[in-house]
Amino acid sequence: MRSELGYSTTDRVFVRGKDLCAELMGHVDLGTMSFMHLTGRMPQSGEARVFNALALTLIEHGMTPSAIAARMTYAGAPESMQAAVAAGLCGLGSVFVGSSESAAALLREALSDSDDPRSLDERAAAIVAEARRHQRQIPGIGHPIHRPVDPRTVRLFEIASESGFSGRYVEMMRAIHRAVERDKGRPITLNATGAIGALCCELDLPAAACRGIAVIARAIGLVGHLLEEARSPLAVDLWLQTDRQVSVRPAALD
Repeated sequence: MRSELGYSTTDRVFVRGKDLCAELMGHVDLGTMSFMHLTGRMPQSGEARVFNALALTLIEHGMTPSAIAARMTYAGAPESMQAAVAAGLCGLGSVFVGSSESAAALLREALSDSDDPRSLDERAAAIVAEARRHQRQIPGIGHPIHRPVDPRTVRLFEIASESGFSGRYVEMMRAIHRAVERDKGRPITLNATGAIGALCCELDLPAAACRGIAVIARAIGLVGHLLEEARSPLAVDLWLQTDRQVSVRPAALD
């Protein structure tokens, strides 16, 4: 059995071949460390800036389902912060936060054939038509709050352009966005997870890493929610309000 990630001796700790205390602690930030641990190499300056922006994007977004789940769990088991964080992380998937992985997979598939003679807009139109036929949601498109523009997407693409990482995957994501708007006949949001999926591809990270980055980021955000919950509880009030407002009818009356 073999792992290249890390090991310890009696007086030293190594991560990806680097001395944790001598080479990493006090020398690199969390984003740079995360990139190095995921890829096995230190990022270039542009890569580090883009990766840090990706991680920052998803730390916090208000009272989302994952934050509510974490707070509710903490209300029932305040002695177990890790269980509350885990409860919140379990809700990251194809609808909330984790859709960046699906967006990255979609983009990689769209650009997988280097001999495809179609333009990006033609490929995007085919993707949208196929999704409509099968009644599938296109990952990275739409948002319940940010309409018609997700400010995080705008900033992520700015940072990518400034850092030299606005390439074919970003262009493909934009083409899909245009195709969806043409198909719907109205403005539709290109959301942050779509941008994250594109930029993970630009950084040559595997699609699965997208959800991993989302988990890393949201775990930090959930700890913040739980520390606030400990100082200023709201989960019990939220539960009581829900209990009052949900109408329950015996099955025999339906």
